[in-house]
Amino acid sequence: MTDTRDEPDAGALLAMTAPGPAALEHLHRHLEAAAAQAGLLDVAYTTVDTPVGSLLLASTEKGLVRVAYSSEDHDRVLETLATRLSPRVLRAPSRLDEAARQVEQYFARSRTTFDLALDQSLSSGFRLLVQSHLPQIGYGHTRSYAEVARLVGNPQAVRAVGSACATNPLPVVIPCHRVLRTDGTLGGYVGGSAAKTALLDLEVA
Repeated sequence: MTDTRDEPDAGALLAMTAPGPAALEHLHRHLEAAAAQAGLLDVAYTTVDTPVGSLLLASTEKGLVRVAYSSEDHDRVLETLATRLSPRVLRAPSRLDEAARQVEQYFARSRTTFDLALDQSLSSGFRLLVQSHLPQIGYGHTRSYAEVARLVGNPQAVRAVGSACATNPLPVVIPCHRVLRTDGTLGGYVGGSAAKTALLDLEVA
């Protein structure tokens, strides 16, 4: 158990007329710990700087639930999570330490697969089926939308596969960037074509 006898409590920090960054960070850690202890931390989030920009990572108690590019507007993503999952959303990096570490390892080319608990409650039906199969596309490999449609047992559902990839709530971790058009061109991507190209280049370097 951490000894907090020499640390100021939250009330003392709030009473400061102009608390500095260290005091504010301590206050946030106090609030994060209190929310978690009280069972009020339904959705925790943090951000990680990567070669494809700042990524928002969000997690429920079940696991990682959302990865979002800055182009998606992180504030809007958090508002959506508050609406769809729970209004109790808090920046709480400690819950996401392992996810952040694995993302950093991936971009450092020291990790080729992710080993994280995932909460895929933001997807359902055919989209969830497709997204659940995407990790079968190995690091450094690609498949076409048509090939993925055959993989999930519905060869005619090429457009639906494209929609499932486009709405993947866990890009990078669930590798929808490895799915291309039949002619080898990129196709769409939630993070944009530059990010998709960067991920593919990273994996073949």
